[in-house]
Amino acid sequence: MKKFGSAIILAGGKSTRMGFDKQLIRFQERSLVETLIQKLREEFQEIVIVTNKPEYYIGLADIITGDVIEGKGPLGGIHAGLLMASSRYSYVVACDMPSIDLEYVRYMKNRIANSNPLACVTRLGEWIEPFNAFYRKDLSGHIERFLTSGGRAIHRMLDEHSVEYVPEKEARRFSPDWNMFYNLNTREDVQEYLQRNEGNGA
Repeated sequence: MKKFGSAIILAGGKSTRMGFDKQLIRFQERSLVETLIQKLREEFQEIVIVTNKPEYYIGLADIITGDVIEGKGPLGGIHAGLLMASSRYSYVVACDMPSIDLEYVRYMKNRIANSNPLACVTRLGEWIEPFNAFYRKDLSGHIERFLTSGGRAIHRMLDEHSVEYVPEKEARRFSPDWNMFYNLNTREDVQEYLQRNEGNGA
């Protein structure tokens, strides 16, 4: 089994604050998810998309799946993606995160290359950033038990396991403005992102 071969894009969620399905966000005639896929293919051999709209992704991803345990939020999506991924570790990102930093992805890979944590996740103060992170395939069993016992919060589930935490100070060397963890929740977020990145191909 390849150690780092799979990337998982979580493309579910209710998109309540956006007012329309986040999976349909488009920049310059291309969906944000298509742009993410193109970038991730520079680093990963397999793209897994977890979605409730599989018809959007025919021909774009290697594997398209839905939640196995439904109604459990992002952790349910991570669980579904890990079940289908073929590598030992999968990189996990959400479909509304436009600023992937491949240098940071490689940094996380190197950080856990010679160890075996169940996840590699970045801290933000006392909080964590559950996306732009790596999760080990066999974490799926732990997630399933956690979800079926009533749990939902990713940080609580991770508290019970061996995790490599990247300190905020270290992560800010790659992204001083924390842009690589930015996600688009509202139409205003989209407009702000476009204005900030005008002329940069966004």
